[in-house]
Amino acid sequence: MKLNDEDRSAVVNHRLQRAKETLQEAEDNIELAHWYVAANRLYYACYYAASGLLINNGYSAKTHGGVFGLLGEHFISKGIIGKEQGVFYGKLFELRQKGDYDDWFTMDEKNVLPLVVPAGEFISLVEKLIQNSKNK
Repeated sequence: MKLNDEDRSAVVNHRLQRAKETLQEAEDNIELAHWYVAANRLYYACYYAASGLLINNGYSAKTHGGVFGLLGEHFISKGIIGKEQGVFYGKLFELRQKGDYDDWFTMDEKNVLPLVVPAGEFISLVEKLIQNSKNK
């Protein structure tokens, strides 16, 4: 994705806003005990943040696996994002996959509730990394 600085900043800001809105959607669906939707929204909230971070740094992925791979290559392996955050992101991806495609998997509050706070922390971390890069 070739963007000038102004367009890149607009896309990154949009992705961060989507991440926060989608996290709120997850929380709203938790209140309704819509566990599959909540897990999906938690994953997408972090996906939007991660893809925003990649775009901010000039990387572009065409798939969800590509986002995970680039995040690992350029941020987790270099210690910019902790390994535990990488494991968390992978867990969200796997949970979303199971919820969407595994007919025999049952999503419930035990799967979803422990992920809400870490999802917010992941988004906050990504937002700080983006802000720090803009301040350089």
